[in-house]
Amino acid sequence: MQRTANITELRKLVAEKKRLGKAIALVPTMGYLHRGHLTLIENAKQTGAYVVVSIFVNPLQFGPNEDYARYPRDLERDARLVEEAGVDLLFHPSVEEMYPQPMVTFVEVSQLDKVLCGANRPGHFRGVTTVVSKLFHIVQPDIAFFGQKDYQQYLIIRRMVSDLNLPLEVRGVPIVREEDGLALSSRNVFLSAEQRQEALILSRSLREAEGLIKNGERSAREIEEFIRKTISRESQGLVDYIEVRDADDLSDVVNIERPVLIALAVRFGSTRLIDNKVVEVEPDV
Repeated sequence: MQRTANITELRKLVAEKKRLGKAIALVPTMGYLHRGHLTLIENAKQTGAYVVVSIFVNPLQFGPNEDYARYPRDLERDARLVEEAGVDLLFHPSVEEMYPQPMVTFVEVSQLDKVLCGANRPGHFRGVTTVVSKLFHIVQPDIAFFGQKDYQQYLIIRRMVSDLNLPLEVRGVPIVREEDGLALSSRNVFLSAEQRQEALILSRSLREAEGLIKNGERSAREIEEFIRKTISRESQGLVDYIEVRDADDLSDVVNIERPVLIALAVRFGSTRLIDNKVVEVEPDV
């Protein structure tokens, strides 16, 4: 595996592979890798492409009271993991390399970024789309892989690529979970043993809500209230949001008549966890 923290060097390495006719696959990450990230890499490897993994904790997507400084980092551990996973090139730029001067140019996907996490974290997705746009221009991949645990991010990136006619394919990879159902996240390391046990209510409440929909419940507000009461009854988690949204465009849903996203964000102590489930709906006959 090759590795570099330099944009110019990365471009030379990728250009050489392109000259040889190789497709380029990119897996953007913020590091502190877990099995979810490794699943993204596995999907990228299966394409037969030259696989580039980026590790960059992007300050633009953290608010002033969020955990940028606290976000877990261990570059050498991550480097060992990606090398063992068969990655071809690891790109781990510094903040100074990515942002050599104060940014005055930003990429923003409106509407989709104003709901769910966007409503609670103003400016977050502008930071995401800006850095991902930079990575796309730097690496020039043919395919990029994103985990669907961050489903809103996945939709926003896909829309950005479509609206700006960027020449690549965005592929989403389903959520990877622990055996007990907890969605894998780099932030899980901050949970105490008690908080981690309580956090299992997230995936369980989503499964139970899916069961209600499959059994005929069509009120989005009833589904949201069911999850809210379940989390309140069985944990100390503080709800940021619980929402049922259209799975394609995140528009508001009142009556569930087509595929929906059930999304939630809940704080356990100082750790904010997100989870979601896309529920297909059988048409009424």
